[in-house]
Amino acid sequence: AGGAAMAEGEGLVSVDYEVSGKVQGVFFRKYTQGEAKRLGLVGWVQNTSHGTVQGQIQGPSARVRELQEWLRKVGSPQSRISRAEFSNEKQIAALEHKDFQILK
Repeated sequence: AGGAAMAEGEGLVSVDYEVSGKVQGVFFRKYTQGEAKRLGLVGWVQNTSHGTVQGQIQGPSARVRELQEWLRKVGSPQSRISRAEFSNEKQIAALEHKDFQILK
């Protein structure tokens, strides 16, 4: 993937995520939204009934990687992340969301 890396970095990707740990009641969604907006990404985030936070991220792959790292290691100040799982990663031709929303 030597020469292709550059072009790939410009491509848009979509990836689903689910974060486990102490991630509800600690403003995790608000911070995720803030970080996504700072990186220029779109998608959504919501709490699940089983105590995790899940959603989807879309944007330039390099920026999506940054948010993945953030979801894995940083999160909101009071959160404790035990695991961040990513799935359904695919390249997309265009963004499917207008902004990054917190879903109820």
